[in-house]
Amino acid sequence: MSQVPSASTFAVASRKKAALAAQSGHVYLAGAGPGDPDYLTLRTAHLLGTADLILPDDLVSDEILALAHEGAEIIPVGKRCGQPRITQAEIHVLMIEGAQAGKSVLRLKSGDPLIFGRAGEEIQALRGAGIPFEIVPGITTAFAVAAALQTPLTDRGAASKLILATAHHAAGKVQLTPKWTGAFPPDATLVIYMPGRNFRALADDLIGSGIAADTPCVAVSKASTAAEHVHVATLRSIEDADIGPAPVILLIGQAIKVR
Repeated sequence: MSQVPSASTFAVASRKKAALAAQSGHVYLAGAGPGDPDYLTLRTAHLLGTADLILPDDLVSDEILALAHEGAEIIPVGKRCGQPRITQAEIHVLMIEGAQAGKSVLRLKSGDPLIFGRAGEEIQALRGAGIPFEIVPGITTAFAVAAALQTPLTDRGAASKLILATAHHAAGKVQLTPKWTGAFPPDATLVIYMPGRNFRALADDLIGSGIAADTPCVAVSKASTAAEHVHVATLRSIEDADIGPAPVILLIGQAIKVR
């Protein structure tokens, strides 16, 4: 026979829920995951339901933003393909002024805020302005893609290292740099965020850095959404693939086993 929860149990649950709510005058740098609302963390979902001001990146889906409470102000601050709707400095101003006005501000980023999300710049701006903030992790696209494809990113017999990289740099130029090419470790899985569209040049650079041309490679477009497209290839054959629209992520390595 089940027991009826006591008043004290409800009180504890209420306090926990209140603690999860967005606090006035605070900024939350939170990850929204790769796109599917099911990949939201409970913490980010609570913040969506309580924040006064939400500043989402371009890749945060409408389905996720629909979880915001009715009175929330939503200002899209996405930037894509080097054509910003709003500058990074303007984003800093929106966060800081919102918090100074007593609002709870949710800065919502695709994936995880600390992986290629320019969180470092925003943290510095908030600290400089004396604004209290919290970082809420999210599921980065690489992990969601690997789970959906049922493939490991590391493998005891094939890959003891995992490298997360991007081919998209500050000036908007897509180019592999010496920072992560040359003497590429054979026992590593390489994940490339924002690889650009010139896969032939990308493959040439990676093969030139020591990765075998027949290394397994998977390209995924619009991961975890209804428009998701998966292309399984090798590093050499990926250059001829019809990958699909951005955002795209590449998984490369001997540990990648997709049926």
